[in-house]
Amino acid sequence: MAVASYDIVSFDGFLTHWAAERPEWAALSQDDHHFTYGQLEERTAKIVGMLLGLGLKKGDRIAWIGKNSDLYFALFYGAARIGIVMVPVGWRLAPAEWAYIAKDTGARVLFAGQGFEAGVQALARDIDGVDRVIAEEEARALIDASARIAFEPAGPDDAVLQLYTSGTTGNPKGAVLSNRNLFALRKNAGEEEHAYSKWEDDEVVLIAMPCAHIGGTGLGIMAMASGLPALVQAEFSPDSVFDAIEKGGATRLFIVPAALQMMVNHPRCRSVDYSRLKYILYGAAPIPLELLRQCMDVFSAEFIQVYGMTETTGTICMLPPEDHDPNGNTRMRSAGKPLPGVELRVVDGAGNDVPVGEVGEIWTRSSNNMIGYWNLPDATKGTVADGGWIKTGDAGYLDEDGYMYIHDRVKDMIITGGENVYPAEVESAIYGHPDILEVAVIGVPDAKWGESVKAVCVPKPGAQIDPESVIGWARERIAGFKVPRSVDIIAALPRNASGKILRKDLRAPYWAGFERQVN
Repeated sequence: MAVASYDIVSFDGFLTHWAAERPEWAALSQDDHHFTYGQLEERTAKIVGMLLGLGLKKGDRIAWIGKNSDLYFALFYGAARIGIVMVPVGWRLAPAEWAYIAKDTGARVLFAGQGFEAGVQALARDIDGVDRVIAEEEARALIDASARIAFEPAGPDDAVLQLYTSGTTGNPKGAVLSNRNLFALRKNAGEEEHAYSKWEDDEVVLIAMPCAHIGGTGLGIMAMASGLPALVQAEFSPDSVFDAIEKGGATRLFIVPAALQMMVNHPRCRSVDYSRLKYILYGAAPIPLELLRQCMDVFSAEFIQVYGMTETTGTICMLPPEDHDPNGNTRMRSAGKPLPGVELRVVDGAGNDVPVGEVGEIWTRSSNNMIGYWNLPDATKGTVADGGWIKTGDAGYLDEDGYMYIHDRVKDMIITGGENVYPAEVESAIYGHPDILEVAVIGVPDAKWGESVKAVCVPKPGAQIDPESVIGWARERIAGFKVPRSVDIIAALPRNASGKILRKDLRAPYWAGFERQVN
């Protein structure tokens, strides 16, 4: 059995290592495309040649606009070998959001996934500095025609990935992540005794969550670093996940609770053979106890809750299988304990540590912490405190055993179906509606999605607001998952003495009876 060196902290290092250790092992597959580790190393080396031939160099950005694809992962891994930074752009975003991200990155080359060619071509015509749009079929042909050339590998602290996270100011921010961010914590995990912390040689990793999120791309990275096969699916659907488990032999996947609920409610769910499935990692939102009971009854797998952010390169806390009890327990309300190598603090408004059990803002420090936000030094300073601590924006507390409990969100972010939605972004889209004077956006409980987006609107004098027109107005300007599902109309928004909207007052009636302001 080959064992990866936990001292490797770069894509070039891992691809070279696994090509030597297990060249015939399956590495990456989707539909009819299958690559062994030997083939993946060769292919990514050709991608290096292709990118350098296009005039790109270390530190340049390239963007992928499309669904999950084996091509995306190969392009990303190849670019990362030489420190060209991949920027996956969410395919569900509105074209205006694509345009903002593409302009912000300064990407000279845009890769268009299958079915997105026309939209990306149109986008490129309106953006200065884009040298070329390359569709999926053309990209595959260019790679095949390229040759290996000598190159200098990127180092541990070179940037390789830029993921966009919605910002409280309305525009998304690009979190820049390095090789070290993505790989350094593996050494600590490898020293753990728990089986679920290790990735066994018989595992097959399923990637069904979007590659524009750390939960999608990050899982692919972990599979590659562990020398394991990764099954890539263009997008989530219950049937495709069932097929991957039953026919593809998937043993481990990451999924959001809303998607789990879709699987459990699917008529095929209870006829699938889950004997190969070992671990279901879930995150991005807490799991309702009743849903967990159903899942534990149906799937022959152990459940692991993971907590993290884009800015922390994904998981920094984990609630292990032994703390999952279908009868419920106190620890199931927590987000788990920090991973080895991760530090947590809970601080007050002045940045002072608070006592165990007292609520404050959660700060974290580890090798996972991002380099910073792309071209946003002030925003970086606002998120990264002195000493390298990232302010998570989540309010919570630590118990005497080191388990972290999320009490509320310091920021007003809404998590709906595992997608992060910031009120300011939705409010910006709604402002300008001819009948609306003011608007505040909040998250309200939703049995299916965890939370749903609600707009609370104040009409202009003499005007009447049609809720459906507000929803339609927003749908033209932002991604569908950000569009309000409901609209309330009130005479005035509640504000404090300084004029700040009191969102807690707006949320209170909808969250009455809930223990936490996180569903």
